[in-house]
Amino acid sequence: MSNPTPVIEVRDLHKSFGNLEVLKGVDICARKGDVVALIGSSGSGKSTLLRCINLLENSQQGDILFKDEPVLWLGDGPERRPADTKQVLRMRTNLSMVFQQFNLWAHMTILQNVMEAPVTVLGLPKDVAETAARGYLEKVGIGEKCDAFPAQLSGGQQQRAAIARGLCMSPEALLFDEPTSALDPELEQEVIAVIKDLASEGRTMVIVTHDMKLAADVADHVVFLHLGRIEEEGPPATLFGAPKSQRLQQFLSSTVAA
Repeated sequence: MSNPTPVIEVRDLHKSFGNLEVLKGVDICARKGDVVALIGSSGSGKSTLLRCINLLENSQQGDILFKDEPVLWLGDGPERRPADTKQVLRMRTNLSMVFQQFNLWAHMTILQNVMEAPVTVLGLPKDVAETAARGYLEKVGIGEKCDAFPAQLSGGQQQRAAIARGLCMSPEALLFDEPTSALDPELEQEVIAVIKDLASEGRTMVIVTHDMKLAADVADHVVFLHLGRIEEEGPPATLFGAPKSQRLQQFLSSTVAA
């Protein structure tokens, strides 16, 4: 069976902050149902790449395509920015991002947090959004917390609420930026269980993670970034079992020792 059109495709992406070049020509591709894990040491460009995909950061060169539709740009280099705000909104709506810090609204209940974007962005009727939100909160294992406020939940529960919020937008793909790094090990496992469940359903995901076991368990394809370039990539069994580059070997040795 031929592979379908990629949901997300990045070609020769470059991103600088002032004189600091963070991404130096990166290509990645995630087809429907793919789970792509981005690994690498701090400062390698993983989170920046994810933010560029979601158009939270403007890249200076290269192409970003969503289901074969390229992002339209105005200007060049440092002046480059998206040309069409409606296109940006449409693409972002289809790419739900789950951040390291949960970004829940403190003054809203968990149910209200999950319902808010489907009502205000997608224009769903409140009763439809509420039914969906309750369903996703059940799915991530915190259905009984609908009426609680974020401050009343553990970090793991807050992150699961953030995942439910992302799912409630019915996105084409989920983007995770270090979804477990703010959690202690016990709470981390709650979130990993949800991510594994989503992967088993065939959801398209790009995951930035420091957790090599998570990458090995859920990813179809692992990308190792080093100093803004792809140093090595491939299936997790190859990348973790028989890494070719010396830099990846060093990185994996240090993460095992940590």
